[in-house]
Amino acid sequence: MSEEKHMEYVLKLVVLGDAAVGKTSLINQYIENSFKEDYKPTLGVNIVTKNIPLKSNSNTVVRLVLWDLAAQSKYDLSRQMFFQGCSGALFVYDITRPVSKNNIQLKWYKDLLKFAGTRSAKEGTYLLLGNKSDLTDTRRITREEGEELSRELNAIEFIETSAKYGDNVEKAFETLVDYIINRPNAKLS
Repeated sequence: MSEEKHMEYVLKLVVLGDAAVGKTSLINQYIENSFKEDYKPTLGVNIVTKNIPLKSNSNTVVRLVLWDLAAQSKYDLSRQMFFQGCSGALFVYDITRPVSKNNIQLKWYKDLLKFAGTRSAKEGTYLLLGNKSDLTDTRRITREEGEELSRELNAIEFIETSAKYGDNVEKAFETLVDYIINRPNAKLS
């Protein structure tokens, strides 16, 4: 009688975007299925974990270590070290604030390329999320504009989410994890 070996992979994911785009709310919705109306900015970094079973192998668990990075410019210098060792990233913008979409390309993508190294940045292990899809009356960025930016960044996929109602939140995290684990030449620890 042989025992099947239990495997655990650890993936560090960074969640990037301007202040108040819903990064923390997306993480809270994914981890706890909860949403808070009152906004409190992240100070420095907030780190949370979640274990998920691998769909293709029930003896394998993926431990996600989610790094919610503060967006305020006063954290620019210290934020650099938080990128090291990341396996992937979620770029998040607010569909009601065009400047938050512009900053994905002007700031957050450049920071990932500069500080994360080739594992996540140059291999394209990141998603683009247009958050707050529930705010249809105040939308200022079309889905097509999000898809176009996703292609320009060579992102795995573009997904619109609602952290408030949970729309596509689980799909976003699972899409990134599945891609990282199943990509050719995946180097997992």
